[in-house]
Amino acid sequence: MVDSFWFFLLAVPLVLLTGISKGGFANGLGSITVPMMAVLIDPRQAAAIMLPILCAMDLLALWQYRRQWDATSLKIMIPGALIGIGIGTLTFHLMSVDMLRLIVGVMALYFVLNFWFGKLRKIELEAKDHNVAKGGFFGMLAGFVSFVAHAGGPPVALYLLPLKMNKTLLVGTSVVFFTVVNYTKMIPYAWLGQLSVGNLTTSLILLPLAPLGIWIGAWLHHHASDRMFYIFFYGVLFLVGLKLTVEGLAALL
Repeated sequence: MVDSFWFFLLAVPLVLLTGISKGGFANGLGSITVPMMAVLIDPRQAAAIMLPILCAMDLLALWQYRRQWDATSLKIMIPGALIGIGIGTLTFHLMSVDMLRLIVGVMALYFVLNFWFGKLRKIELEAKDHNVAKGGFFGMLAGFVSFVAHAGGPPVALYLLPLKMNKTLLVGTSVVFFTVVNYTKMIPYAWLGQLSVGNLTTSLILLPLAPLGIWIGAWLHHHASDRMFYIFFYGVLFLVGLKLTVEGLAALL
């Protein structure tokens, strides 16, 4: 198991943040967890430690948003997500630690820049209709990056946000999507040897933070504006993504 004091000092607020994000903000901010943990440990180990915690959070969030989801979106996106998980499984051993750092860093930068660009445009777009091809693609992308770094929230948001559904329906749909994705990932993670005793022990130590994070997220969802919350943490994600990208490029070149 991980026994670094600095790791746990970093991991405690990150797990709380992930629960808050999953419980109230459609999972988007949970994308910073693996990139930030990757500063101290192998990103593959960070992803393995987080998966059992995410699965526990999913069950708690399902209860919070029971019967509040868009079935059409799920039918369109989940098949693509399963394909993305398959691609991640097949390419897992082809990725070095430095390559994973680069991938995670580039994904983090893309998500942040996409978020900031949308804010700068300040264009009020009309609600879009469901699109099977688009939903399948973003579902596949979400499945792949979720397998690699539990960072599937932003690709899911890229499909769901233009539908202009209400905030609660958006979060509930995201919760169901990632419950299916995360429990499916348990199979290849176990097959690849990621769910070792050491990793599971580390997960167990951090697990009590899961219900607290979900409760705080659900409370914030109903009582607070998420604007400044997103701006601050996307700023953190940008700095971490930049650091990992530079480190990954330097090592590979």
